[in-house]
Amino acid sequence: MSAPARPPAADPRHVIDIRVLEMLVCPLTKTRLTLSADGTELISVAAHLAFPIRDGVPMLSIDEAREIDPEDMGQHRV
Repeated sequence: MSAPARPPAADPRHVIDIRVLEMLVCPLTKTRLTLSADGTELISVAAHLAFPIRDGVPMLSIDEAREIDPEDMGQHRV
């Protein structure tokens, strides 16, 4: 019997550095951003927006952001 397949490890070049995250702010509200649970988005709790991270690069454009339902914001509290 073989072990279950694991998802491929993230390319280390595409992982956001936590020190960089601490310097980034929401382009709309200028408030702190938090990393989503799955690490694919930066969340602005104040603006109710999620900014995607593509290949380790945060897309901090309002045009790239998606709105987050205020009821779902509890899981993204700082």
